[in-house]
Amino acid sequence: MHHRTAPAHHRTAPATPRRPATLVAVGHGSRDPRARATLLRLLDRVREIRPGLDVRLAHIELNAPLLDETLAGLAAEGREAVLVPLLFAPGHHVTHDLPAAVAAAPGLRARVAAPLGAHPLLVEALAGRLAEAGWTPEERDRRTTGVVLAAAGSRDPRSGAETRRIAALLGKRLGVPVVPAYASAAAPTVPEAVAALAARGRHRVAVASCFTAPGLFAARAAAQAPWIAAAPLGAHPALARLVLHRHDRALAARTAAVHARELTAV
Repeated sequence: MHHRTAPAHHRTAPATPRRPATLVAVGHGSRDPRARATLLRLLDRVREIRPGLDVRLAHIELNAPLLDETLAGLAAEGREAVLVPLLFAPGHHVTHDLPAAVAAAPGLRARVAAPLGAHPLLVEALAGRLAEAGWTPEERDRRTTGVVLAAAGSRDPRSGAETRRIAALLGKRLGVPVVPAYASAAAPTVPEAVAALAARGRHRVAVASCFTAPGLFAARAAAQAPWIAAAPLGAHPALARLVLHRHDRALAARTAAVHARELTAV
């Protein structure tokens, strides 16, 4: 018995596997030439953890490649993207600039991940940089030690709330009071936070740097430290893992949303 071969136009073509989404790490941009180099080292660490993942750097302003150009290139390649803000809290850039950039790239399938935010991996990176600057576990037993968590600042109240959560987690990790402070757009400033700790008898004050890379704000905060100042987080291994965590959570949320739509359509 002979079996007919289906006509070519009736055959089902093998499904083409979808390429993994590109991780677009989005930095603010800085006039400090060290900033871009620092973020590139961070992304090298991300690639070491997840070999084969397409990882690209983009900036909101000041540095190339700019985000709009990066997204236009991905759209032309037919890629899907997950934008991971290299920012620590919700603010205008995260809630407005990044979604607007995605909307301006027609044909690009993309979603914006949550900012790095209050997470144990971020606390690990902050504590690690403080240890490199001279912090020791014995500081927990001193009644004169405190920490100022220096961050960029934003007028968005959600940003301040998230920074306070980061400070609370870091304080729990270190066992000393941690007061958030801001380089712009919010209060207190680093000197004001230092004074607030001094009023509580905490004169041995370290500054933790809630910045991804060197720049004006990070340098100013470090210069205002009465005792030690941590370096920006840069290519700390825990920060690289957090970048991947935000990327993965965004993809998982997208997959869940697709499944929910499919179930609704049935």
